[in-house]
Amino acid sequence: MEIRRVDKSFGVAPQILPGEVPEIAAAGYKTIICNRPDGEGNDQPLFHEIEEAARRAGLQAVYRPVESGKVSDADAEAFAEAFEAAPKPVFAYCRTGTRSITLWSLSRAGKMPLADILVAAKNAGYDMSAVVRRIANQGKTPTEAIDAKFDIVVIGAGSAGIAVASSLLSRAPDLDIAIIDPADIHYYQPGWTLVGGGVFEADETVRTLSSVLPKEVHWIKAAVAAFEPERNVVLLEGCRAIQYNRLVVCPGLKLDWHKVEGLIDTLGKNGVTSNYRFDLAPYTWQLVKNLKAGTALFTQPPMPIKCAGAPQKAMYLSADHWFRAGVLDHIDIAFYNAGGVLFGVKDYVPALMEYVEKYKAELKFSHNLVAIDGPAKQAWFDQTDADGKTTRVERSFDMIHVCPPQCAPDFIRVSPLADQAGWVDVDQNTLRHKKFENIWSLGDVMNAPNAKTAAAARKQAPVVAQNLLADMGRNAAVGHYDGYGSCPLTVERGKIVLAEFGYGGKLLPSFPAWLINGKRPSRLAWLLKEKILPPIYWQAMLRGREWLAKPGPVKPEVLN
Repeated sequence: MEIRRVDKSFGVAPQILPGEVPEIAAAGYKTIICNRPDGEGNDQPLFHEIEEAARRAGLQAVYRPVESGKVSDADAEAFAEAFEAAPKPVFAYCRTGTRSITLWSLSRAGKMPLADILVAAKNAGYDMSAVVRRIANQGKTPTEAIDAKFDIVVIGAGSAGIAVASSLLSRAPDLDIAIIDPADIHYYQPGWTLVGGGVFEADETVRTLSSVLPKEVHWIKAAVAAFEPERNVVLLEGCRAIQYNRLVVCPGLKLDWHKVEGLIDTLGKNGVTSNYRFDLAPYTWQLVKNLKAGTALFTQPPMPIKCAGAPQKAMYLSADHWFRAGVLDHIDIAFYNAGGVLFGVKDYVPALMEYVEKYKAELKFSHNLVAIDGPAKQAWFDQTDADGKTTRVERSFDMIHVCPPQCAPDFIRVSPLADQAGWVDVDQNTLRHKKFENIWSLGDVMNAPNAKTAAAARKQAPVVAQNLLADMGRNAAVGHYDGYGSCPLTVERGKIVLAEFGYGGKLLPSFPAWLINGKRPSRLAWLLKEKILPPIYWQAMLRGREWLAKPGPVKPEVLN
């Protein structure tokens, strides 16, 4: 018998035998609920046999039979009443466990977030997509009414969502487009690294969402609960149904703070910080300014993460401040990376290593942060050796900058759109869904093997717009995404290592080789070589090809 634990109060399994009841008791369960009618199969024991075995094991047993494939609202209500009244945890069974988990899912409607219910069921091995609308409707059978319909629906109003909506409207202004996002605020998240480095103020990274949305789109301020791609429907929390002709999915990813034991209890205090949160980036700068001696740790979790250079940038900017303040020799810096290399594209590693050596930073590869005790100023890492053996190591700190583990949002991971790892499953060239032909995805949430950066979304948006319009018969050409990503690694104030690359680590510089490596060193070549592209380096790019092609060097201050 395999008991499938759904949460701490509920477990489920296929048909059990009386002789297996002691095993259920030994697992800690207090109540058994039977959801299979007697006589449904020739190979099943009767309920009274299970009930007698439960009595001998000191367990309660409840009979709530439901006909296969016919879970009614009344059945769900009866299960909910039995579940609430029963001593916990509760174990339920039917022929396969599906009726039991369906009843539990419906009974939890309104008591748990829909995504949490679907995740719990999926982790136990059950797909609740067939009843997702009922769960969203407080466990009741809903009507089939559609609340609104659009040519195109875009999920997510981050950089990717706004870019693709704008790209579509620039090509076809008559499109009826809706963007679904519950947020009021749009954040320029790449700026938080610079907030943590004392370069920006936090308020400079904030805009109201309404001020950055294309004025032609319909903004639906709501959270997505689930997808019904066979019906071209997006289901919102509260069971509102939005229908689309074509769908673009780009809600970003989820920061999984809970994956590091003890982290959420100490974030923002005890020297524990992260530039991956708007409210904590100023605390990073406060810690950096105040640290005159001690140990500073910087962590990077397993891939994928958004802006893979951000954990390093936090270290470089902090170290640059300590260098300028004359206290660097009194501070031990260590970069704990769950991966095995400093940067995924080897061509950029030498330039980065110059700064690692300048700042005397200790590199700890294959070290994954797993737990933290803020008041004790202790962090624990799982170190994996070449043979795959894992050892737990401990390190004390005075400050620690944590990059959290990351995953797809729950409502994506449990949806029909996701691959086995939980990301939206697309063709990496066209960004079209592999199964549902009227769905596209871009940004951090999809599974193409590119770096998850804002620069990548900028390149993906016109590809999606072009291909979606081609599918509508309004554009002949099909666009292809080459995996472009860009990571401007700020290694000190006013200097960056500009990494640009595509699939497989192929270098994809934004400027032609003649401009960078011509017979006479151009201004652009000189700026890149000396790494004197300032935080506002795009001002140099806006001077145009002719200006950039002139012989260098050029004084950086002319760009300010």
